[in-house]
Amino acid sequence: MESRELIFQFEKKRSYFRVKSLLGKMLSIVGLTLLSPLFLIVFLSLKLTEPKAPALFKQIRNGKDTKEFNIYKFRTMHVNAEDRIEELVQFNEVEGAMFKMKNDPRVTKIGHFLRKTSIDELPQLINVLKGEMALVGPRPPLPRELTEYSDYDLQRLMVTPGCTGLWQVSGRNELSFDEMVELDLAYIKKMSLWMDLKIILKTFFVMVVPKNGY
Repeated sequence: MESRELIFQFEKKRSYFRVKSLLGKMLSIVGLTLLSPLFLIVFLSLKLTEPKAPALFKQIRNGKDTKEFNIYKFRTMHVNAEDRIEELVQFNEVEGAMFKMKNDPRVTKIGHFLRKTSIDELPQLINVLKGEMALVGPRPPLPRELTEYSDYDLQRLMVTPGCTGLWQVSGRNELSFDEMVELDLAYIKKMSLWMDLKIILKTFFVMVVPKNGY
């Protein structure tokens, strides 16, 4: 798919992007309000296990048009996790410009549960409220991952990244990087409010019956 073709499609979907952004922010406010008891439980659990470590994890990601922003998650790793990436990169279990390791030694015990259920991702509703992310869209990559992107791969960053997406509900970590790119481009080509709704509903199912999250 050519970038020019995508840009032409975006011109025809201006109203979709406006409605999607507005609905996303409204639903984020509702979600953050309803989920506040769960947030408190997770916060206290993380603080009880590692009192001196932050419960909320902030990390630089690349969003639409490769613009950098801070993504928010519940911390699932030990505090020195970022310093250990070089020693573990040889154990990467996902092909392409992405790092995933099923038995990552940096992940805490409670972190395994938070990742498997995707509860660690819920603070990203703050990013949606700030306009940095959408509820549905491509996964935002890390800057070090972006250095390995081809021009073709970069097309997935022509839209606002999402908390969930077609990749997350189609196999997630069982898929290769190239398969993730193809799914993202397929979503970008066909995206609509109806498609977003179906992906959100599938995401709830994935959270209730976790399978490929780690």
